[in-house]
Amino acid sequence: MGMTSGGGGGVTSDINVTPMVDIMLVILIIFMVITPFLQQGVSVALPRDMNNPDEDPAIIKETSVVIAITDVGKLYLGKKEIEKGTLKSEIDQKMAGKVDTERIVYIRSDVNANYGAVVETINLIRDAGIDQIGLVADKKKGPGAEGGAAAPAPAPAS
Repeated sequence: MGMTSGGGGGVTSDINVTPMVDIMLVILIIFMVITPFLQQGVSVALPRDMNNPDEDPAIIKETSVVIAITDVGKLYLGKKEIEKGTLKSEIDQKMAGKVDTERIVYIRSDVNANYGAVVETINLIRDAGIDQIGLVADKKKGPGAEGGAAAPAPAPAS
């Protein structure tokens, strides 16, 4: 396959991939810019679960009620920061018109959040008449995800 030089020539059957590469790079940049906006709720460092439960598909719906508790004790309903005093009224407003099977509140608590703040939030949710509460945890990744090896026992004192 040599190149022809000069004004002569004819139809060439070589593929010009430059336009395709340009389009793919533009699409890649678009996805890189849009991806941070797709995150739902507030970012918290979730605790890891040893058993890797199946993820509830209802948690990612727009209509689901997700309460995030940060490490400093702030409460967020979706992305909106709320006070503990207004939590019950906000939940009542979000749950209006839902049937009993859809009345679930999910709690995403930071791994460093105060345990008392989590329990107090659960009590506030129960006071709002919600009996189904889901606690969200991250799936454990890596070789220890399927049970893995147990941690070594401490050496006996001599």
